[in-house]
Amino acid sequence: MDVMGDKATLFETGRFVQPSGEEAEAVPDVDETGEAAEEVRLRLAADAGDVEAASVLGALLLRRADLDGAEPHLRAATAAGDRAAANNLGVLLHQRGYADEAAGWWRIAAVAGSAAAAHALGRHHRERGDEPAAEYWLRQSAEQGHVLGAYALADLMEHRGDDGAEQWMRVAAERGHREAAYRLARALDRRAAERGALERGAVEDTEPGRAGRTPGTPGAGPGATGAADRTTAARPTDAGGDAVRGAGPRSATGLGVPPAEEAEQWYRQAAARGHRRAALHLGAILERRGELKEAGRWYLTSAKDGEARAACALGFLLRDAGDTENAAVWWLRAAQDGDGNAANALGALHAERGQPQTAERWYRAALDAGDVNGAYNLGLLCAEQGRTTQAEQWYRHAAYAGHREAANALAILLLQGGDTTGAEPWFSKAAEAGSVDAAFNLGILYAGRGEDAAALRWYERAAAAGHTEAALQVGIARLRDGDEQDAELHLRCAAGGGSAEAAYRLATVLDARRPRPSAHELGEVVHEKTECEEWYERAASQGHRRAQVRVGMLAAARGDVVEAARWYRLAAEAGSRNGAFNLGLLLVREGSEPEAVVWWTRAAQEGHGRAALRLALVYARRGELDEGQRWADRAVTLGPAEVAERAARLRDALRQELTA
Repeated sequence: MDVMGDKATLFETGRFVQPSGEEAEAVPDVDETGEAAEEVRLRLAADAGDVEAASVLGALLLRRADLDGAEPHLRAATAAGDRAAANNLGVLLHQRGYADEAAGWWRIAAVAGSAAAAHALGRHHRERGDEPAAEYWLRQSAEQGHVLGAYALADLMEHRGDDGAEQWMRVAAERGHREAAYRLARALDRRAAERGALERGAVEDTEPGRAGRTPGTPGAGPGATGAADRTTAARPTDAGGDAVRGAGPRSATGLGVPPAEEAEQWYRQAAARGHRRAALHLGAILERRGELKEAGRWYLTSAKDGEARAACALGFLLRDAGDTENAAVWWLRAAQDGDGNAANALGALHAERGQPQTAERWYRAALDAGDVNGAYNLGLLCAEQGRTTQAEQWYRHAAYAGHREAANALAILLLQGGDTTGAEPWFSKAAEAGSVDAAFNLGILYAGRGEDAAALRWYERAAAAGHTEAALQVGIARLRDGDEQDAELHLRCAAGGGSAEAAYRLATVLDARRPRPSAHELGEVVHEKTECEEWYERAASQGHRRAQVRVGMLAAARGDVVEAARWYRLAAEAGSRNGAFNLGLLLVREGSEPEAVVWWTRAAQEGHGRAALRLALVYARRGELDEGQRWADRAVTLGPAEVAERAARLRDALRQELTA
């Protein structure tokens, strides 16, 4: 129970008690010598019958925790009708454990007009479960301008779900109550999140949730993907009970300020007054906005005040800035305070450093702290070490606890072991819980069975959530169905997400629409590039061999021999038969037939019929008829039909020449 002093009287006359909690900040410090002299003066005046002196002396002794010395003076002043003394006598009796007798004196002071006593009496009734009486007295206190009364009334009304709770919370916040400012900010935050969810057509968790910070190890498998975070950065949600007096910013509600912006204002006020959770929330807001330096300052402030989640978040900021050593210091501090998220981060750090035993110890600590990511990360660690049985056990532990990426990883593990039947329900569970990778993997699973319609449904679901490869598969399916417009939309999404194959296929769609360019002589450079060529080049720069060949062809068509040769060579060196063949053609035109033969030989050995035919012609011209006949036979075998027909005629002619 906070000390309930009558501020209007006590602050002016010096009749205040030693408060606890929030009101401690309002008590002026007096040096010991001055206080001793003041006490002597008050004792003399009290002994002479001065009621006010007796009241102030009682408050002075109460502040010093001298309950035996304070009580007779407070009782004497109370008997003379001093309401401040009655209030402080109630405080003294409450500290002695006589709550009912204390309430009696608070009632006397409250009836006499003491807002602080009304507040204390209201809290007394609430502790006894008498909410109607509590509301009556708290309202009396709040309406007299008592900030703690306003906060306590708001808390009571919020507990009951009454509409007027925010009004009184705002009153307390505007008068400098830091916990009220924090809770008002939380309410505004939730309102902003709900509004955003409604605008998106879905309801989401309104608390600042866990945000992935460090990529995990994806599960391997034919086409299957696994994605989940080794570590996540927790964001604060719970409220405490600190309060501070002072003036705060006026409400922005009704003045056109969005709830999220007003929430930030109140977080800032509460944080500036030492509220560590408000500092944590403010840091999270600033971090999301990209203001990392200021975010770090608030995280540091909160962490120094003992907020483990702020220490963890500060660690992530430092890690992202490349300072892993200091990041580890703050993660260690948070983990030792029971933050499972920080323990996971330490585990990931040690795993990256090649210290699996230490990593495992921290992952277990995270699990002991109630963070199910610890079990998932243990599964990842075991899988990396080839401990498949243990990995499956940890994945199951996390999956049964609702960890969707663990369910996806478990399904991949089962799929790798040939247990398709066991994998499917876990993929489904993970996908239904929102795992995008699991939805994509279900698509792969159904496609492998030939159930294209079911596969497409899951691909579409994953693509709608931003999965790049799923968008590619939907785009391919739309092209197959002749829906070029929708195909282009999905291919653009996938290409924008970094898929080289999607960029190439999008380029082919755009290429088919554009008019044929006019021919240019080799060496005549034309710098104009179309959108389709830009997509070809994006795919080519990502190592897509067919795109590299196509970019080379487009460059050659523009007359840019150097650029064409560069792209053909890249494709050929990466194993492209067409790239090697086209490079050979370009080299022959430039007078480098010996090098062209090298690339044609490579292409022909990889099954390129036209390259084999070119080799047959080269060797025939050189008079190496046996070698020419061998490559002609190869060209007949490889085809296509037109090449096979020409190669057959050449082969027959070489045979006749050899037998002549």
